[in-house]
Amino acid sequence: MEKRRLGRTDLHVSSICLGTMTWGQQNTEAEGQAQMDLAFDHGVNFLDTAELYSIPPKPETQGSTERIVGNWMKARGNRDRVVLATKVVGRTANDWFRGGRPSKLVRSDIFDAIDKSLTRLRTDYVDLYQIHFPERRVPWGSNPTRVPSWPSPRDPDETPIAETIAVFDELVKSGKIRNFGLSNESSWGVMRFVFESEKGMGPRPVSLQNAYNLVNRTFEVNLAEVCDREEVSLLAYSPLAQGYLTGKYDHGARPAGARSTLFNRGQRYETPNAAEVLLQYNRLALEFNMEPALFANAFVVNRPFVISNIIGATSIPQLETALSSVSVKWTAEMQEAVDAIHQRVGNPCP
Repeated sequence: MEKRRLGRTDLHVSSICLGTMTWGQQNTEAEGQAQMDLAFDHGVNFLDTAELYSIPPKPETQGSTERIVGNWMKARGNRDRVVLATKVVGRTANDWFRGGRPSKLVRSDIFDAIDKSLTRLRTDYVDLYQIHFPERRVPWGSNPTRVPSWPSPRDPDETPIAETIAVFDELVKSGKIRNFGLSNESSWGVMRFVFESEKGMGPRPVSLQNAYNLVNRTFEVNLAEVCDREEVSLLAYSPLAQGYLTGKYDHGARPAGARSTLFNRGQRYETPNAAEVLLQYNRLALEFNMEPALFANAFVVNRPFVISNIIGATSIPQLETALSSVSVKWTAEMQEAVDAIHQRVGNPCP
């Protein structure tokens, strides 16, 4: 599997990153370990997790995914061969992360988060430590197709980015983290972190983990130029739009055991007109004699600005399909057909 350079670092990560957020609820520990075994047998060297996981967030399962990853690395003795990424939550009223109080991106909370993550992961460092979502008030994903309100709301106790990035500087110098990354960020947010790093306030962000898929190409509008010029690597998550680009939810279907059936958390992909657009892309995949899931993953992994495609699966066959996307020859004809739909419908699921 192709290895691609992460930002300006000397790390090279596989073009597929194994996402882990279902382990601990939809998947058992044994199933999660089987997925990691298979992915690494196929050349994957990159794992992404978070203190928030498993999904959906609940106090009784918070941190379960990190524990599964940590147990696997310990059992396999392969920590030195894993590029390990995890995340700290941004501002949240959920009080189970910090032992009974809300959380923000301040020093005490970030140190509490990394120390707990390292314990669960059974390691003394992570290769990439990411802010899961901004502390400031922004729409989820930070890249809406229109401004939801103006002026944008601000909390009076919003933590300055300069203060937050200084904490990550401490973490790098302490050896607890090797690199710093962002997630669910906007162009302004990425540039502000870059600006503060260039002032010497903290480490330069090496990566951005944002949603990117056939029905959400908002990264291309402004962030693509920012990340290209500033050498910030895109780690694309949700290539299958939470399963809606597999075809299994077409025509309103809700198969047993599927995430939206179990948890009713698919609102991002249930916007007005989304069902019709998703159906168009799923039918397009069949026109190219491909399963929709394979087609959607191949689209993402073949985009020139995607450094790694963060895949997720709840079964081995699903994982095998996602892994095989690196072997798809993505043609100009496929791209033109995708772009033709996008020209008509834009980004219905930002």
